[in-house]
Amino acid sequence: APKSLQAFMAKLRPLLRRSRGQSLPATLQKLNPVLRGWANYYRLTASKRPVEALDGWIRRRLRLILWRQWKRPYTRARNLMRLGLTEQRAWMSATDGRGPWWNSGASHMNAVLPKRVFNDLSLVSLLDTMVRLQRRP
Repeated sequence: APKSLQAFMAKLRPLLRRSRGQSLPATLQKLNPVLRGWANYYRLTASKRPVEALDGWIRRRLRLILWRQWKRPYTRARNLMRLGLTEQRAWMSATDGRGPWWNSGASHMNAVLPKRVFNDLSLVSLLDTMVRLQRRP
């Protein structure tokens, strides 16, 4: 990874640590100014793929934070059902015995927490912001 990307990841890691003990909106409130700044700084970058991958990684870290906050299988199943998963699939997912990182990238979490949900929560998308800034005259 390029040095600037490593610097960006180093800036994001403390904001996305799994044990910060704060709500998702509070995390987004601290994360968004950093994302806006970096999107503005890198708006002239021609390569789209690394930015897409970074956007996906950020959303996966946020899903991981939620999965860890839900702690117990009962809470996980209840929240997955509340977000639209069927009861059977929610219980299978909540009790699968796999780790938080695996679950944060699994299809059940992507189904209930797609990019649209994070957009609705006002998460700044690096790619969308960079594209919008590039179109400006």
